[in-house]
Formats: sequence, structure tokens, C-alpha cells
Amino acid sequence: MEHMHVANPYFGVFILFVLTFGAFYATTIAARLVSRALAAKDTEKIKLSIYECGPEVTKQPNRISPQFYLFALLFLLFDVEIVFMFPWAVDFKLLGWFGFAEMLLFILLLTIGFIYAWKKGALEWHSIK
Repeated sequence: MEHMHVANPYFGVFILFVLTFGAFYATTIAARLVSRALAAKDTEKIKLSIYECGPEVTKQPNRISPQFYLFALLFLLFDVEIVFMFPWAVDFKLLGWFGFAEMLLFILLLTIGFIYAWKKGALEWHSIK
């Protein structure tokens, strides 16, 4: 009997990735279809009508400052990088000086990124006028 070829140990992870991507795509499409089917399309008149008394309602654009997105991206970036430090802290003694030097380099790169964002004004709040 011939020796059977052993599959790659990451094949299961690949299959889970493909299934997850497919489920995410299907859920997104289903949510879009259901929301379009259930959405009321004639509520604009109600929203612009006067409620009991008061000034005439004027339509204002719903603008969200890009600063919110920038803050969120910076938070995710630095938060994920900090999460990478926990496994290092658990195996600190096992990694030795090489692991310590790697973490110092990692922290240095993190600090450079933080200073860059700070100097570019990404951490300052700008109001919409």
C-alpha cells in the first residue's frame, strides 16, 4: 500500500476562511435586500412636517467629520499592536534577549508611528463649520 500524502496542516484554516468569507458576503447581501424591502420610502414628508408648533423645519446635510474615522483607525491600529504584546509578555523568559530586542524594535516603530500621527495633527480635534 502506498504512503498517503498528508494534507497541509493549514488546510482547515483555509476552509474556515473561505466559509467565513462566504457567510459574511451572504449576510451582507441578505441584510441589504431585507433593508430595502422593509424600508419606508415616503417618510420624507413626515420628517419635514411641523410638529405642533415651532419654526419651519429645514433639511440639513448629515455630515460626519472624517476626524471620527481617523480617530477610530488610529485606535484600532494602536490597540491591535498593544494586543500583540500580551503573548510576548507570557513567553518573555523563553524568548530571551532576542525576544527583548524584537519587542524594543516593535515599541520603537509604534512610537515612531504615534509621533508621526501627532505631528501630522491627526490627534487634534477639528470642528466642522
